[in-house]
Amino acid sequence: MDSRISGFYKLSVEDRRETIAELADLSEEAVEALGGVGLDDVRADTVSENVIGTLEYPLSVATNFRIDGEDTLVPMAVEETSVVAAASYAARMAREEGGFRTDVSGPIMIAQIQAVDVDDPHAAKMRILQAEDDLIELANEQDPVLVKFGGGCESVEVRVIDTPRGEMVVSHLIVNVQDAMGGNAVNSMAEALAPEIEDLTGGDVELRILSNLADRRLARATCRVPPEMLADDDSDLTGEEVRDRIVDAWAFAEGDPYRAATHNKGIMNGIDAVTTATFNDWRAIEAGAHTYAAMGGYDSLTTYEVDADGYLSCAIELPIQVGTVGGATQLQPVAGAAMEILDVDSADELAGVFAAVGLAQNLAALRALTSEGIQQGHMSLHAKNIAIQAGAPGEIVDEVAERMVEEDAVRQDRAEELIDELTS
Repeated sequence: MDSRISGFYKLSVEDRRETIAELADLSEEAVEALGGVGLDDVRADTVSENVIGTLEYPLSVATNFRIDGEDTLVPMAVEETSVVAAASYAARMAREEGGFRTDVSGPIMIAQIQAVDVDDPHAAKMRILQAEDDLIELANEQDPVLVKFGGGCESVEVRVIDTPRGEMVVSHLIVNVQDAMGGNAVNSMAEALAPEIEDLTGGDVELRILSNLADRRLARATCRVPPEMLADDDSDLTGEEVRDRIVDAWAFAEGDPYRAATHNKGIMNGIDAVTTATFNDWRAIEAGAHTYAAMGGYDSLTTYEVDADGYLSCAIELPIQVGTVGGATQLQPVAGAAMEILDVDSADELAGVFAAVGLAQNLAALRALTSEGIQQGHMSLHAKNIAIQAGAPGEIVDEVAERMVEEDAVRQDRAEELIDELTS
């Protein structure tokens, strides 16, 4: 499969769908799902409570991605303009030097068991560690299927933490969840061990739940971009100048949390869109990513440097807790089709795709910010939205949008004037 599809954005929605179905060799069920409604009332009512309907997002495909030597089409569900185009653009720049390389530390999740009112917390910590083998055995009895496939609780770690309510003994279950997101598995293990922890500590166990700071489940991606790919003809900046500006922009985010918040939000634009498309838990990934960024003082999740060849060297590292089995993905036919498009074999491989997309999104944003400015890319798509809101018939939407951008007058009143002019 070749993810470099020339002129893809010029095709009609139906033609794009047919192209992707052919390239990804989608099943009939997936093709049908892409052309219909993902959740009917019955399915929706099993996913959430008090359901009265469903809300649809546009499902797009980012092109040009080559990840670990394989061309990959990336489904993205997002309402923000230019996100998909930006990811595809950055993927094309990275493609020149082989695309993205990824590395994932493994599908390890953490469950926490909080014990309070412990008289001897440090001695209690030792008692828990001495009972580690028995605790692991009990934890793994809760999910024999996970153990059968090579997963399960691997170790127990204990911390004594100082809090506004005094010292607490917090036990961590370190669990290999294989290809699941793992929330249900680790929560069940924590619940089962709660009485044992109470006996060992002499205190009261209160919370027993997973941590969304999945810092044992890190996904990393890297790429290199030759400076000539970064040149900006509109502003007469050379590739080397844009490259150096990107490094300066990263350094700004690394040193200032006000900038880092927006910098990292741009990363999550891409990651959240893939998470939504595959019906994984974007809230968990957001929480983990931003907490990870804050562990040494809030800063950037990416790094940018100039390597020995003068290329822009780009990297990202963040926690990614996603699953390819279980969860809600199986209930959403469109999400199932998105997974077919991705064609990944494991949760680790899926996490690598997420990291690559996050890096691509950030690279595209920094390239725009340091050259033509972020608004230029946004404005053409925003202008189309304004034209549609103003009532432009489909055949003149592009012309109305182009005229507004040329005039630097992307406003509802100007759109209405242009519609009258073009339809009278």
